[in-house]
This record gives sequence, structure tokens and C-alpha cells, in this order.
Amino acid sequence: MKHEIKELESIASQVRRDIVRMVHSCQSGHPGGSLGCADFLVALYFEVMNRKEGFDMNGYGEDLFFLSNGHISPVFYSVLAHAGYFDKSELATFRKLDSRLQGHPTTHEHLPGVRIASGSLGQGMSVAIGAALAKKLNGDKSIVYTLHGDGELQEGQIWEAAMFAPHNRVDNLICTVDYNGQQIDGPTSQVLSLGDLKAKFAAFDWVVLESEGNDMAQVVKVLEEAKSLTGQGKPIMILLKTGMGHGVDYMMGSHKWHGAAPNDAQLATALAQLEETLGDY
Repeated sequence: MKHEIKELESIASQVRRDIVRMVHSCQSGHPGGSLGCADFLVALYFEVMNRKEGFDMNGYGEDLFFLSNGHISPVFYSVLAHAGYFDKSELATFRKLDSRLQGHPTTHEHLPGVRIASGSLGQGMSVAIGAALAKKLNGDKSIVYTLHGDGELQEGQIWEAAMFAPHNRVDNLICTVDYNGQQIDGPTSQVLSLGDLKAKFAAFDWVVLESEGNDMAQVVKVLEEAKSLTGQGKPIMILLKTGMGHGVDYMMGSHKWHGAAPNDAQLATALAQLEETLGDY
């Protein structure tokens, strides 16, 4: 293990502070899902993924990550900054004019760490499959990772990709669903029920794993297990049970914080609950 669990939890606490400050500063953005996915992205970038120093778009000889639910860009940007892709002071420009840190990640901004424009939901799995197949053609043994929202699974393109990957034995692919049960209009069970996701992906011939998503030790464990199952002829799906707004009590479990910014008083309350561990930007 590169880091102790406590170290990873410390990074995640700072990432959560960054998220609420970024969204508050521009009074727009998506804090709920970002907070819920902080543990996953910290575990992925600081413990699990094989990454090279620096950044190039091809990513040959290293693992790749594609954020499909691009609206949770605050957590992505914070993790990229702390992982050394760009200076964390740039987080202060989030969603502001001429910033590279747009509301949804874009490639034309040339922000290190971003390989696709995302935010139009449903496309990330297809992109990741293409990258995974390219790695196979290049003799590159690295792994491709994705993250999706559970509400995103209501997009038809996801299921086309989910059918394609097992048929073509894309076994260097690990997809994860942020399974928090909330989307912008309300609970997924009310908007459009997802049914039994484990059974659905298993029926499509994926290897399906389940884990708590806000317990760092469990997140690292399931990602390492997923890695151990690559190369065996099947793609892997992790259903990660996270909490919307995790770490900030008044945001937790509420779809109302999917895309709303805290006011000054709410920011102060949130920051009082999140330890500053690496220094605020």
C-alpha cells in the first residue's frame, strides 16, 4: 500500500473542503455528488491507479480514468490538483471567466488530467471501451477506469456499451457507479427506477462487485479486488453505495444539494465539519 488509510482519509477531507469552497465562490456547481465521490477518487488517484509523472493525452503505459458524470467536476479538479497535475491555487478560478476549470471538464481548455469533455451523460463508458480496446491493440497492459452517476444509467447509450464490452471481452475495464439513489429531480426510484442493478449487469455478463463508498478502507479494498479480476475475459462493474453530500450533515442524502451552492452561513457550517489537512488553496 502506497498510503495508510488515515493518510487517504486526510486527503479526502481536504478535497471536501475544496469542493464546498469552490462551489460557494462562484455560487454554482454540484456539491452533493462531488462530496459523495471524494473517497473513491482519492483512493483511485493516490492508491490504486498506475500513473506516470506529468500528463500526455495518449496515456500509454499508464492507467486511465474517464469521468462520465462530468457535473461532479469539483471533486475531479481538486483531486487532480492535489495529485500534482496543476497548482491547487487554480481551484480558485472554478467556473469563472477564462478559467480552465469549467463547470464540466473540457479538453479544449488543455487542463492536465482531462482526456474527454464530459457532462453530456451516458457517453463515458463508450469512450472508455474505445480506450481499453486501443490499449489491447497497443500491447499496453494498463487498466481503464470510469465513474458514472446512477441517474446516468437512465441513458440508453450506457446499455449499448454495457452489451458491447462483454461481447468483445473488454477485460481491462473497471467501471464504477456512484450509487447514491439521488438525481437532480429527486430519488432515482421515483424519477426512473433502476431496479436490480447487480442482476442487470450480471445478466449482461459483467463481473459485479458491491461496496460501501464512503469507507476509505472498503473503497480501496474493492478497487484492488477489481484490479485482481482484470484480464479474465470480462469487464468489471463496481456498485459503490455512496451518500449524496457525504461529510456535510445538512447536505447528506438530499437531492436538493445535487446542484445548489451553499450561502455564506452554510459554507461556514460545512467547513466546521471538514478538517483542513493539506492547507486551503
